[in-house]
Amino acid sequence: MNNTEETGSKLRWLWLAVLVIVLDLGSKALATAMLTYGNPVPVMPLFNLTLLHNTGAAFSFLAGAAGWQRWFFVSLALVVSVVLVVWLKSLRRHETWSAIAIVLILGGALGNVYDRVVHGYVVDFLHFYWNDYHFPAFNIADTAITIGAGMMILDIFRKPREPDADNRSDNR
Repeated sequence: MNNTEETGSKLRWLWLAVLVIVLDLGSKALATAMLTYGNPVPVMPLFNLTLLHNTGAAFSFLAGAAGWQRWFFVSLALVVSVVLVVWLKSLRRHETWSAIAIVLILGGALGNVYDRVVHGYVVDFLHFYWNDYHFPAFNIADTAITIGAGMMILDIFRKPREPDADNRSDNR
């Protein structure tokens, strides 16, 4: 078996990253065109559409910084994206779950990078709340990143432990 057959070319899953980017950027464009900044539009109990701009990272971390965070987060996301593609390429044929997790994170990261480069902030509009508690607004890219990260965490628990090299030599 050659190396290509063994790895199973998980790069074919990149279409899912492209889908995440298209859905993310499309939904952000609609939110920007149809919503007034900061004005919540009730959709159902516990959920509003609220257009907000986030210059920071998750949960507006570093949003109040002097502007350097924009390029820091762009650079970080691009480095992480390269690492994710290399990781994706190295996966074996049976590691489909990991491939999906990686491309969800990749698509979300690139969707938010586009916003940071073009606008200087990330467009958020999905807004959940309970009474006076408001969860920070987020977008489709954030959702994809969260689902992908959750899948990776679950993967840790669903993979059987491989015996280490010492145990394998003892059991022969």
